Amino acid sequence: MSHSQRIRRRRNHHGGPRNKLLLAILIAVAGVGIVLAVLVGWVVNTAASAPPLNTLKQRNPGANTEILAADGTRLGFIQANNLSLPVAAGKLPRVLKRATVAIEDQRFYQHSGVDYEGIVRAAVKNFVSHKTVQGGSTITMQLVRNLYTGNRARSGLAGYKRKIREAKLADDLEGQHSKKWILGRYLNTVPYGTTGGQTAIGAGAAARIYFGKPVQKLNLREAALLAGLPQAPSLYSPFLNPEAAKRRRDEVLGKMAQLRMISPERAQATMAKGLGVNFHGYFRRRREDYVFDFVKDELIKAYGPKVALSGLKVHTTIDLSKQAEARNAIATDMGAIGPSSAIVTIDPSNGHILAMASSGQYNKSQFNLAAQGHRQPGSSFKVMALMTALREGVNPDTTSYTSMSPTHIDDPSSCGAPFDVKTYSGSSAGRISLHKATLLSDNSVYIQLAADLGPDKVAQTAHDLGITTKLNGYCAETLGGLKIGVSPLEMANAYATIADGGWRNRPTIITKVDFPNGRSELPKRWRVKRVKAFSDGVTYEATKILEDNVKMGTGTHAQTVGCPAAGKTGTTDNNTDAWFVGFTPKLATAVWVGYPNDRTSMNGLYHGANLDGGTYPAEIWGTYMSQARGSFCGTFPLPKQPFISQPFYGTYSRNGIRGESGSVSQYPAPTAPTSPTTTTPVAPAPTATPAPSTGGAGTGTGTGNGGFDPGKYETPPQPPPTTKSPGTGGATTG
Repeated sequence: MSHSQRIRRRRNHHGGPRNKLLLAILIAVAGVGIVLAVLVGWVVNTAASAPPLNTLKQRNPGANTEILAADGTRLGFIQANNLSLPVAAGKLPRVLKRATVAIEDQRFYQHSGVDYEGIVRAAVKNFVSHKTVQGGSTITMQLVRNLYTGNRARSGLAGYKRKIREAKLADDLEGQHSKKWILGRYLNTVPYGTTGGQTAIGAGAAARIYFGKPVQKLNLREAALLAGLPQAPSLYSPFLNPEAAKRRRDEVLGKMAQLRMISPERAQATMAKGLGVNFHGYFRRRREDYVFDFVKDELIKAYGPKVALSGLKVHTTIDLSKQAEARNAIATDMGAIGPSSAIVTIDPSNGHILAMASSGQYNKSQFNLAAQGHRQPGSSFKVMALMTALREGVNPDTTSYTSMSPTHIDDPSSCGAPFDVKTYSGSSAGRISLHKATLLSDNSVYIQLAADLGPDKVAQTAHDLGITTKLNGYCAETLGGLKIGVSPLEMANAYATIADGGWRNRPTIITKVDFPNGRSELPKRWRVKRVKAFSDGVTYEATKILEDNVKMGTGTHAQTVGCPAAGKTGTTDNNTDAWFVGFTPKLATAVWVGYPNDRTSMNGLYHGANLDGGTYPAEIWGTYMSQARGSFCGTFPLPKQPFISQPFYGTYSRNGIRGESGSVSQYPAPTAPTSPTTTTPVAPAPTATPAPSTGGAGTGTGTGNGGFDPGKYETPPQPPPTTKSPGTGGATTG
């Protein structure tokens, strides 16, 4: 073997393993390259699978809808699972922005949506710690999650895909918006923890919940606490885990000092302080709970159940001073004797509900007595028959009826089966005018009037005045014997129609709705809607009679109003409901008194006497209205269209006391029954319903009610209350 062959053989012997190692390394490198290429390809494809940013709809966390009184005072926020109070980016405090950047994304102002240096730093720290202690998501990536995707997958392949897509979208977002916009949106959309079952979304809501102050007024320790919450709101909750919350807050302060945002000395001094938190019911506090619920229901009807987070500012008609005056009047005049009371005041010129108050305690019952309570109106409903007569041209001073107790009504075409009605005292007043019968609140006269007019016409008049509850057109309804009853809100609005010269308004409580974008609107359902239902000559005649009723009839206890006032008392059988409904030239108010949960008698509750419409309700009305009316009273205006009367021929009436044509009725006066009677007629309803009236005064046609059947009504027709007229010393009824 030659020398050269030996050298070549030696080289082959020694180079074999080396070559194999080199080959293995090359193969490994190639493999890693292939894996990296595949990984890069997967990352690129995953990033490419993210939809274009402009095709994604921003998730709006909304803002809690706020309801305001007429003077701008907040009544409260409509509650929702999330609490949100967005704040303009320029109004967010610098200290909160710095604290958030320090702990969440210290290179926020250097990167373009994705912090690659931060990702590597987090990866190394997590590897060394053998657990996830730091994330690589930037503020921009978190905003993408909060604002667009909502994807919160954290582990496995799904978690990696989420991060990659967020990075791609974050890069796009940075290309479209400034850092100021991104940080502002982040601070308004990130969750800061759940308290009392409600999650604070955004720093505005968090500042109110944790510290009870506007976010603009946060100090360093408060800002540091909030900045530390988004990473783990439950873990760092200052209410559930104050020790962990303090450690996290101090970590934020330390980071701010490290980044020279604050001095080390200031950081140490702040760390020595407590958390300073105090659970605040800012979003839960409410004024006028019953009014609030009423407005909320109205808003849901118009905007749906999502109205809670629509960010609306809702302006209402409610006058807080009148609310307080109403409750004070109830407490002053009636005290705590047992029954409840509700008051509703309406502006007759536009239908605005100015007051809706009651003595009810919201924590015991959420039932709104003023708007939801349907009770028997008693004699206050006689005004519906009076207005019917006046619109038919019946002269209240020359048209008379015989008051007889008991009065027997046998008029199947109008009232169904025969029945009997007593006056309050059981005595007969003889032949009296309709005007005087109103002041006496004479049941006998008014049941005859209902039969003469036709009870269907009385029901129509009630609806024309503003009563929305279904009426059946029964004769007994004139005396207050309604099947369903009416609310104080309805009665106040009905009398407001008289006060405003026959213009009926749709009651409304909302005057304007402001949207977050600055737009304002008032949907049609809440706009002032006025309908001319009666001539002002007719309403003026009614006003004169009802004004006399306050001066010398059953409503004399309402005279303390100190203004021209007109109104009517009402009391149901056994004194279970008592009313006074009336108006001044500028306001119409209904007062109801009774037990809300049952029909408990109020006998003996008025200083030992029976509680009726002429007692506490009239007194409460007078006390309240003397304050609510303000310094200006005004006068009832004279009508532009005079009242024109015409002869009225009814089955029971006599027309023309002073020799007018037809002054003597061709029909006999009512007769007393030959058998014993009771206050409440109990005859069964007729089996057939007569045809409705075809028009004409005193035709006597109606739907028929078969007398008063207790099974058809919540309470029977009332005996009117007794009060003393000034200067007469005589008993009157109401």
